[in-house]
Amino acid sequence: MTEPSGRVRGWASGLFRLTSLRLRLVFVFALVALTAAVSASGIAYWLNRDAVLTRTQNAALNDFRQSLADNTGSLPMRPQCDRLRDAAERMADSTQRYEVVLVDRDRDDKPCAAVSRAGGFTLKAVPESLRTAVNEERPADVGDGLPYHLYWQRITLDGDPYLVGGAKVIGGGPTGYMLKSLTTERDDLNSLAWSLGIATALALIGSALLAQAAASTVLRPVQRLGDAARQLGEGKLDTRLQVSGTDELADLSRTFNGAAASLEKRVEELSAREAASRRFVADMSHELRTPLTAITAVTEVLEDETDNLDPMIAPAVRLVVDETRRLGDLVENLMEVTRFDAGTARLVLDDVDVADMVTACIDARAWLDAVELDAERGIVARLDPRRLDVILANLIGNALKHGGSPVRVTVRPEDSWLTMEVRDHGPGIPEDVLPHVFDRFYKASASRPRSEGSGLGLSIALENAHIHGGDIAVANHPDGGAVFRLRLPMDADAAGAGTDEQGQDTA
Repeated sequence: MTEPSGRVRGWASGLFRLTSLRLRLVFVFALVALTAAVSASGIAYWLNRDAVLTRTQNAALNDFRQSLADNTGSLPMRPQCDRLRDAAERMADSTQRYEVVLVDRDRDDKPCAAVSRAGGFTLKAVPESLRTAVNEERPADVGDGLPYHLYWQRITLDGDPYLVGGAKVIGGGPTGYMLKSLTTERDDLNSLAWSLGIATALALIGSALLAQAAASTVLRPVQRLGDAARQLGEGKLDTRLQVSGTDELADLSRTFNGAAASLEKRVEELSAREAASRRFVADMSHELRTPLTAITAVTEVLEDETDNLDPMIAPAVRLVVDETRRLGDLVENLMEVTRFDAGTARLVLDDVDVADMVTACIDARAWLDAVELDAERGIVARLDPRRLDVILANLIGNALKHGGSPVRVTVRPEDSWLTMEVRDHGPGIPEDVLPHVFDRFYKASASRPRSEGSGLGLSIALENAHIHGGDIAVANHPDGGAVFRLRLPMDADAAGAGTDEQGQDTA
């Protein structure tokens, strides 16, 4: 993946993640812009609608009022229908382009409804409520004192809008009604609505783009800060942010750089102290080896002569011999731990018959009478024999010292893994002690008294399992006793375990 395409994909994933800050900013910007645009468009539409309809309505009604007065004033009382029809046609011949109906009674007292255009506007199209209002005579003391007024109403005929107006000529003249189409005004208002809708959509798109630009401006430093924090978490302590500007994000970047610098300095100090401690332990262990070798030789001679020594001196000699051996084991364990801490421990792999290996480990330490082995012959694994022997010796020895007999060792292959369980029949391990079993120098236990060991055996066993690519777990068996479960890959080389390139054990 190229860098631009990866950047675009990262931007897209950040945009469409529902919880992303970018999406929330875009949503808020779009919502505010949409609300503002819809409000402005709605107000503009209703103001224009009211202005257009009021202007058209007033022009038509004023023209109708004036035309009604001009064309019916010369008519006699109870005119003939022909003359009433002529008056209606003259009234309709107006620039306002409306149709007219004049209603009156002729000389024979018959009702006459004259229309301006045959087949057009008739009295049936006039709402009953409007006719009632037009024909209702008002008392002289109400309003302006005139008995009749001009009334109007907007209606819809066959899906098209119309304006209907009506008035009665004062003094006993005819009643006139007009019908004006508002289709042109409707089309104009629809065009205005579409224009405002398009403007709203453009405003929404513009706000989204503006929000994206603003979000990028704000989130780009935040994203750089997140990347830098991840790099810092991965151990790249020299990671720093480029600081520009004087805003809050710039202050945050400066704070991050200061914290990273302090952390790097602190880690360097701790690393230097740790390295010095490892060197001290390693140097001390090496320096102890020479005098310890001489002391061991003397103690071996004394041990051989124990039976010939004075009974008062023999216990002291045996104590010196035991403590010397314990000191030797401690020095060897410290050197092994130092190799693990320094990362110099390597595997020397070989094909091992696991059953034979476990038997040899038990036999070499004279544990055959105390340990039960359940292992199939012919299970071959590629492991480091020496380190496997160290693991088994520590696990079985720990079970014999602190658990209860019998100790049972079970070996089973599981796909590409080798599983070995060491179970004793003792009181088990207290639950509060289980998390600390593999801690260095941890030997305290309510059920297992303080041992004569160094407290490093189980820790070294776990490190040897890890270097193979495996692990050790411990738990209490439901029927009593503790169970240590060792899992190692059948082929440590294929599992990517640490091996020396020349096949030499550098430990």
